[in-house]
Amino acid sequence: MTLSFAPFLPWTVIAILAAAALVLAVAGLLRGVRGAWLRGLALAALLLAIANPLLTNEEREPLSTIVPVIVDRSQSQDVQQRTAQTDQALANLRERLARFPRIEPRIVEVRNDENSDSPATNLFSALSASVSDVSPSRVGGAIFLSDGQIHDIPNATPDVEQTLGFKAPIHGLITGRADEFDRRIEVVRAPRFGIVNEEQQLTLRVFDEGRTQSGTANVTIKMNGQEIGNLQAVPGRPIPFTFKVPRGGNNVMEFSVAELPGEVTTANNRAVHVIEGIRQNLRVLLVSGEPHAGERAWRNLLKSDTSVDLVHFTILRPPEKQDGTPINELSLIAFPTRELFVEKINDFDLIIFDRYQHRGVLPILYYDYIAQYVEKGGALLIAAGPEHAGQDSIAMTPLESVLPAQPTGQVNQGAFFPRLSEAGKKHPVTRGLEGSGDEPPHWGRWFRTVGVEQPQGQTVMLGASQDPLLVLNRQGEGRVAMLLSDQGWLWARGFEGGGPHVALYRRIAHWLMKEPELEEEALTARANGRMLEITRQTIGDNPGDATVKFPSGKTETMNFTQTDPGLYKIERRMNETGLYEVSNGDFTTLVHVGAVDAAEFKAMISTTDTLKPLADATRGSVHRVVDDANRVVLPDILPVRGEVRVADNDRMLIRMTDETVLKGVNTLPLFAGFAGLAALLLAFSALWWREGR
Repeated sequence: MTLSFAPFLPWTVIAILAAAALVLAVAGLLRGVRGAWLRGLALAALLLAIANPLLTNEEREPLSTIVPVIVDRSQSQDVQQRTAQTDQALANLRERLARFPRIEPRIVEVRNDENSDSPATNLFSALSASVSDVSPSRVGGAIFLSDGQIHDIPNATPDVEQTLGFKAPIHGLITGRADEFDRRIEVVRAPRFGIVNEEQQLTLRVFDEGRTQSGTANVTIKMNGQEIGNLQAVPGRPIPFTFKVPRGGNNVMEFSVAELPGEVTTANNRAVHVIEGIRQNLRVLLVSGEPHAGERAWRNLLKSDTSVDLVHFTILRPPEKQDGTPINELSLIAFPTRELFVEKINDFDLIIFDRYQHRGVLPILYYDYIAQYVEKGGALLIAAGPEHAGQDSIAMTPLESVLPAQPTGQVNQGAFFPRLSEAGKKHPVTRGLEGSGDEPPHWGRWFRTVGVEQPQGQTVMLGASQDPLLVLNRQGEGRVAMLLSDQGWLWARGFEGGGPHVALYRRIAHWLMKEPELEEEALTARANGRMLEITRQTIGDNPGDATVKFPSGKTETMNFTQTDPGLYKIERRMNETGLYEVSNGDFTTLVHVGAVDAAEFKAMISTTDTLKPLADATRGSVHRVVDDANRVVLPDILPVRGEVRVADNDRMLIRMTDETVLKGVNTLPLFAGFAGLAALLLAFSALWWREGR
């Protein structure tokens, strides 16, 4: 109950009237005027009525105490029984807080940011957002339900209350068990690029967390699915590993460490690293059997690539054509056959025979060396002309054993449009060649092909009457391609609009040199931020679905969508960060989505140590939600009036707020109505009575 005024006149006027009334009253008393004190009282009553005094009574209602409950739903909470523990503990906590009508819990569930490439568990940011719209004095405490792996905990400094924005206890309810342990592996340092067949070195490290590190751990290393090494790693120590990059393009290295029985999760027991193979100074041997218009197309293509060291020989005059010209007057050099085809044959990445025929320039034994070169992993391209169908064809030499097709002896003359076969529409060497989608194809015609018998491998291009034009085949560990026409130069010269000779020749060469993007059957996966893209190349039928194993251990079947003949893709935005395993039939690949060094996976064991310093600084507490019998048990909740001065390790203290909200105001005018009129009449009647005596 309070006294207030609502004057009918300004206070200045009332003050002047009061001063005048005081002067009159004092003057009357000093002069001894009878009834002067009654006149003073009457004037005072009149002035009080003008001031309009009011008795005010406010109706207030106590405000509730806000208690944020921050629930950790990050990926580290998905391991073992933590999800079930969190669900049960949250249900029990809701029931306990409901017993206190003046406590208002604010449940906030925090998940990893799906837009972040490097996810972390940021619970205190969620806490700040949850209490941003209330007065700090209404916050009675904060409860964190987590595994303890929180990455934005403020330092427990004396001004931590200013950092938090309120002065109340911080409590932690920790899922998981105290005896947890985990093993993980990470690549500490590794090159992103490497020259093919040159030694590279990386460093990796194994961590055993939550247990005494002793003994060694077996680490298996794979390159593109093939095991290339085993290491015995001492946990905690960096381990160097030396390797060679086997091929150009992307090379996927997989590292897996033997799991420990009973460890928290095996999701971080594997790691991947992608290294880009760079071919340095590719060595190509081009042997032309005779000068012709087509050899320039091959030469120009290979010379235009600065990474290619081209060795080109053209047989200008075969041995049987002797004209008596002295050797010192010939502008020729001796063909170094032994050096090229015996001593240094394995130094070449690709050998091309362009309209070459056996005329005794190469000893017959050397063709066997070339065949062995292919069987051991070499690459051979036959660009055939009419001579390939003759008696001196190199198909009649020991090279026959690696050639995918044998000539019939016929040369087919006549104009035709080179077309893709059904296999060629799917094969990465010819798929999507510019102009191939039209009928007839949107490119110039050719006029000659060499007839062959039913070829092995894949016939990806056809000539007239569906005759084979381009044949690709794997032989032993190597590869062979046969282009059964010498008319490709017509495209290079722009005849009838030309054609995609550069793309075709380059793809043939790269396929022969085993570039991974041109593999007929391949499963690849790459990540761009959180977007996972899975690509399946095949020259067969629909490959079916892909099975994707998530970092959390769950699996999901995903459907491929055909984007081109022989090319199928899956694009999906993933909500988990970590290592994914993708499989389709006999093919398996690994891909890491998000940052490799994401804080969410650097530590997976449950801990009370991270939150305890802050809880102690704010007089809170930290408790595990499961006991030794694996039962969910929560501490009691104790509301406290006023500031929390002493921590209680057995209970969670909640500081109750004393703030209220105004619901209404009741006012009583003291000089209003009959009461005020009666007071004034009494004063003036007393004055009149006294004056009348």
